[in-house]
Amino acid sequence: MNTLSIFLTVIITGIILVIGGLGIALLLAPKSDNPQKGEPYECGIPTRGTSWMHFKAGYYLYAILYLMFDVEAIFLFPWSTVVRTLGLQGLISIVFFILILGLGLAYAWRKDILKWI
Repeated sequence: MNTLSIFLTVIITGIILVIGGLGIALLLAPKSDNPQKGEPYECGIPTRGTSWMHFKAGYYLYAILYLMFDVEAIFLFPWSTVVRTLGLQGLISIVFFILILGLGLAYAWRKDILKWI
């Protein structure tokens, strides 16, 4: 088998699995014709006011900082498993990576982004 046939086999298998999974879900899933399902808010509590409310930008900044350090942790786990084989170059690159993230945290701290109120 050449590379193109393997690639096409994987793509076609993926498409068949996705379509098959969606088809089985459509056939077996319970169906509800409740008129509340069409409403934009189905938690049970009616909304008050308009949906155009102002939110503090600080909440978004907290989320971005959380994602930044979450991604850092995700990159550190694979690095920690191969740290011995990477040698000094791997150590220098991860120190540089952590230094850049530390500078980002220092900048956020300096600009008072981490203050909740």
